[in-house]
Amino acid sequence: MNDIGDVIVAARLARGLKHLDLVDALGVSQGALSRYENNLRTPDDAILGKLGTVLGVTVPFMRHSFRLQGALAADAHMRRRKSTKASQWRTAEARLNLLRMRSAFLFERLPMTVDNYVPTFDPGETQPASAARLVRAQWRMPIGPVRDLTRWMESAGVLVVEEDMGTQRIDGLSQWAADYPVVMLNSSLSPDRKRLTLAHELGHLVLHNTFVDEDLEQQANDFAAELLMPEHVIAPALRSLTMGRLLELKGEYGVSMQAVFERAFRMGRVSRDERTKFYRAMNARGWKVEEPGAERVALERPRLARLAGERLREAGLSDSEIAELTGVTDVAHASPFIERTQRHLRTVDRS
Repeated sequence: MNDIGDVIVAARLARGLKHLDLVDALGVSQGALSRYENNLRTPDDAILGKLGTVLGVTVPFMRHSFRLQGALAADAHMRRRKSTKASQWRTAEARLNLLRMRSAFLFERLPMTVDNYVPTFDPGETQPASAARLVRAQWRMPIGPVRDLTRWMESAGVLVVEEDMGTQRIDGLSQWAADYPVVMLNSSLSPDRKRLTLAHELGHLVLHNTFVDEDLEQQANDFAAELLMPEHVIAPALRSLTMGRLLELKGEYGVSMQAVFERAFRMGRVSRDERTKFYRAMNARGWKVEEPGAERVALERPRLARLAGERLREAGLSDSEIAELTGVTDVAHASPFIERTQRHLRTVDRS
């Protein structure tokens, strides 16, 4: 089924355009645009051409019959703070929707061969920790801390992309796109928080592909904790958790000191009073917001999208042709399949 309206909505929101902005750019009435966006009327060739120019997507992309799990404009699994502004998470969600459409558009033409796959479980039948252990077993991951989680997920066809979301209130989002999932990470996160967010979003993909539960966030947290810090492996280390010991474990497991302590608390290795004292000490040092030891956690870089672009270049395609294969009209917006040549730094609101 071709749902041009859903593509228009996702592309418009991803570009930060309001309904009236697109009305003015197209020179149509509000009613006409509403009918286009609600799939009540199909735009003619002239309007499609204008839409492509304004939204930066190709006409074949808008006309494509996407084979996606869930609606084109489906809600994303999102790890965000409760104080996140609605405009921020809606834009982030639209950007993820557009990315998963672009990845589906490309990978239907450039089939992937992967070593693993992302299994799915009903959280009502399989506990999150058990699901994490099954994933580790199916992927044949070594016992102990996970090295380069990004690469493990990409080995299962998960497209991991880092984006500047303009806020630190959103950590990451995920959705399925046809046979392969997409995860978008906030590029401003610290390395340890990126890893925990990746594991959390993998938990959503494994547990909440078709099954929805009111405890889905805690289930994703429990999955991530077991995946990155297997209980039978980390248990002996959760004794005498001084700040120095927590720093050591942060480097070993690639997660924050707070994540290690929370793991100990949920495993019953520390009391509620000890937990309260820990967070007071973290606050007193200013570590609740920004922990020390970031240099102890190895940086992980997504590779799958870039490698897909490189494969197309090796086949003789130009950057413009690659951009068109991913559904965009401009090479400048072809990220992540064509890597940006320059990175611009800008101030991020940390409030």
